[in-house]
Amino acid sequence: MFSKKFLSGAALTALSIAASTGAAHAQSTASQVAEEEMIVVTGSRRDADGLLIEQAPKARTTITEEYITTQTAGQSILNTVNLVPGVNFTNNDAYGSSGGNIRMRGFDGNRISLTVDGVPLNDTGNYAIYSNQQLDPELISRASVNMGTTDVDSPTASATGGTINYTTRVPSDEFGLTVQPSIGSDNFFRGFAMLDTGAFGPTDATAFIAGSYTTYDQFVGPGDLEKIQLNGRLYQPLGGDDFISISGHYNRNRNAFYRQGSAAEWAANPNFSNIDTCVRDTIAGDNGDVAGRTNDNFGSSSNNNDPASCTNYYGLRINPSDTANIRAQSRFSLGENLTLTVDPTVQYTMANGGGTTVINETDNRLRAGVVGIANSDSVNDACAVFVGTTAGVDLNGDCDTLDSVRLYSPSNTNTLRYAVTASLIWDLNDSNRVIFGYTYDTGRHRQTGEYGLLDSSGDPLDVWGGKDEIGADPILTLAGDVFQKRNRLSVASLSQPSIRYIGDFLDDTVTVDLGVRAPFFTRELDQRCYVTAGSSSDPTCPSGTFVPSGVAPFEAEVEYEDVLPSVGLTFRPSDTQQVYFSYAEGLSAPRTDDLYNGLSAAQLDVVEPETTQSFDIGYRYSGENLYASVGAWHSQFQNRIVRVFDQDQGINISRNVGDVEMQGAELSLGYQVTDALSALFSTAYTESEVQDNLQTGVDADGPDNIAGNSDDNAPIFALTGGKTLVETPDWTATARFEYEIGNVLLGLQGRYVGERWATDVNDQVADSYTTFDIDARYNVNDNSWLQFNIINVTDEFYFGSISTQVATTGPGSGTVRYNIGAPRTFMMSLHTQF
Repeated sequence: MFSKKFLSGAALTALSIAASTGAAHAQSTASQVAEEEMIVVTGSRRDADGLLIEQAPKARTTITEEYITTQTAGQSILNTVNLVPGVNFTNNDAYGSSGGNIRMRGFDGNRISLTVDGVPLNDTGNYAIYSNQQLDPELISRASVNMGTTDVDSPTASATGGTINYTTRVPSDEFGLTVQPSIGSDNFFRGFAMLDTGAFGPTDATAFIAGSYTTYDQFVGPGDLEKIQLNGRLYQPLGGDDFISISGHYNRNRNAFYRQGSAAEWAANPNFSNIDTCVRDTIAGDNGDVAGRTNDNFGSSSNNNDPASCTNYYGLRINPSDTANIRAQSRFSLGENLTLTVDPTVQYTMANGGGTTVINETDNRLRAGVVGIANSDSVNDACAVFVGTTAGVDLNGDCDTLDSVRLYSPSNTNTLRYAVTASLIWDLNDSNRVIFGYTYDTGRHRQTGEYGLLDSSGDPLDVWGGKDEIGADPILTLAGDVFQKRNRLSVASLSQPSIRYIGDFLDDTVTVDLGVRAPFFTRELDQRCYVTAGSSSDPTCPSGTFVPSGVAPFEAEVEYEDVLPSVGLTFRPSDTQQVYFSYAEGLSAPRTDDLYNGLSAAQLDVVEPETTQSFDIGYRYSGENLYASVGAWHSQFQNRIVRVFDQDQGINISRNVGDVEMQGAELSLGYQVTDALSALFSTAYTESEVQDNLQTGVDADGPDNIAGNSDDNAPIFALTGGKTLVETPDWTATARFEYEIGNVLLGLQGRYVGERWATDVNDQVADSYTTFDIDARYNVNDNSWLQFNIINVTDEFYFGSISTQVATTGPGSGTVRYNIGAPRTFMMSLHTQF
């Protein structure tokens, strides 16, 4: 078998080689096998803060569970990796249940692959990462970040910007119960419990089952967040290093979105006390109460909102989600030199982002053949007499059809996804290994927009609207169909073979890591509504004799394929030093909305896939008390896709902006100052430049070929050429200090984020900021501890996530909106094991 030195260099004396069997340390089980027998370094608390361990012939950083436990209870793993140089995650609150945005070396979350135990977690349609749906941190053994490159067996068609991989803990061999309640600012409460069965049965299987419940108020404006999560894992050793493992995960979020505002709005009103309120009805011919019908407009006309209002009513700005997955991992020794790994999974998602639309009760798309039909789910169906003579549907139960009624209008997304990654590992000898891999991943992506009714206070009767089977009774159209604003089905399928060679030469001083993957990706598209060009949703679905407008429904299939090589070289001149170089190519196929976009099947080639070529070179030193790493990188990004609003046509269009040049440097230092004090510092510099101007539309000022009208249909450009990528700070820096005295462990960490451009043309910028966090733990005994966390100790006011625009004025312009970062926040947790 391979030498433990393989790829390792030397480590701090406190570091040790991991020996746990079956714990996945990279993406798939095959990557786990490759790394376990090469180098897996696991940290105790004294390993340069037990925090950042970098190995492998690429810019990879790993954090261990010892550091993960120091952060706030229930925190998203994406926020925990925020101390990795080159990573910038903006959490929407201090606790992690509200989501956030991530950037790595200028790449956003849609271009970063996120996996758990090798299972791809990015949305199949738009590649989005949902940070608030990740595994409870108490169950994560480690997390690895690949900067700018992917592993050869990465199950992704989107990761041009790198990968984040985290792994589930292996159940303990000993029976035990872990309980951890937490309380904090903003009425925060979280309860976590986990039961380990210990080894049981004739085969010494082990298992755990865990659950958590979280609830708290928003720190600005009204609204709250609630999260329920259940997890379990069954682990069966098969002798030697072989095993079978099955894990299950369920996550339920019921969240109100945090309010976004422009820079001017936040400056004028940092607490946003003027949150919109909302009632169900708006006036459209019915001027007040009718005797005996108490639901009629819910009072006088002065109590009703204008149809354009309610945009920021927290009861309608919600983000419900139900997600679940079952994932398996397995390893089988087929002989002395052959190993087979198989990792299948199935995933389920149901989610939407809230929303509201005003509909007139006489809308000709509704079931309106006779006067005064009561909708099946109205507040008052028992109308003996209908007021007025207008044909329509009584949506609000006031026994007339004279109103404009505000409806809940979510964009529901329901995904069912199956995937399997399998690898055959062939050890040619002690120094040469070949890994043959294959991934198949298919996701059925159902996107609908079933309207639903509001209750008397303006809240949805059901968070899924009129979604059949799981929502309330639907509102029907003239033809008896469900009344909805969106109706389409997409199937995204990835088929990817790969091969990787790893060779150890010159007495283990040189390692060569070569790989190639060949993704073949298809999107089957079925647009079932007439839609306005450039819109992803529009309430104009086919309905009986009603003749809709817009682009007609269509079916189509698009295909993308590429051959993506990677090269890694590692040279170890001594036991304490390592020099590495890597090169990798990446592909990101267009997202679902990039393709639909209100276009016909003949126009689907308007957007080309994005591609990257990334280079890394670096040096690492790992001595007795000092760990240091310095590296430089360069990425060439082609065909970057930007979605812009064409003001002339009044539609949204996805276009390729062209090439982007990116480069930078990263530095990490870890130092064991004394037996009690350790310190870690990292910094990253990122430089990016968009090479071309972005077309935002055409000048449609008249028909072609008119004398003197030379600008007719000429393209309109936003001046993005030479500009910096949005949301990408030039400098970031982090530091962490830990001091241990007796039973007390103290931690102080800080983070600096430089200025970030908020528009593609760089005409608005978000200021730099610095935040500090404190964690303090008192170890009551070997099994119990009490921990305090303070987030943003100095109560810094700063902008976190940014809703970017092409520009603030001119072509493609719009208003930039920001989330603000969490203020000073306190938390206390009690951890007990029995």
